[in-house]
Amino acid sequence: MIKNLLFDFGDIFINLDKSATLNTMKQFGLHQVTPEMNEINNQYEKGEISSIEFIAFYKSLFPRASEKDLEGAWNDIILDFPEYRLSFIEELTSKEEFNLFLLSNTNELHIKKVKENMNNARYDRFKKCFQKFYLSHEIGMRKPDHEIYKYVLKENNLKAEETLFIDDTPENIIAASALNIQTWNLEPGVDDVVDLFKNPIFSA
Repeated sequence: MIKNLLFDFGDIFINLDKSATLNTMKQFGLHQVTPEMNEINNQYEKGEISSIEFIAFYKSLFPRASEKDLEGAWNDIILDFPEYRLSFIEELTSKEEFNLFLLSNTNELHIKKVKENMNNARYDRFKKCFQKFYLSHEIGMRKPDHEIYKYVLKENNLKAEETLFIDDTPENIIAASALNIQTWNLEPGVDDVVDLFKNPIFSA
């Protein structure tokens, strides 16, 4: 029986354009993401480097781009947060049938952009829906590392088999499943989080 719902953020509640940053950066000479860039991005998502250090790294690679250009390109991935999804999670919270948690790989600049797009009042409404709101850059861990799932389970005294994790990234789903967490690999553009209770797990 599912008692706990653990949600991802991007492409679950807020819409993303995952190709936007690369497309924007092409004008500054970026043609592919290198292993070094991936490592820096992961460090930034875990809060191991500051926003200033993060932008400075890319500035050193693409000197034609200003700091403002680079921040804008990085944030181009962030789109809108539809009101119907906010209404969905608020209604789910009000029913008090499940323990609700958010677990997101994200970083300081993206959260700043999310708040700008949503406005602070809507962001606060969203955040208040969850018993705990875990952002990778605040807790120093990121998906799909097993430690982040174990951390959430242990801190909240949750049983893995009673927890459903909703995420759009297969690697994150595989990692959670390996720990016996129930999962839904939501496919953006096909599935929508508001259809959560059509998932067969709730009719089993």
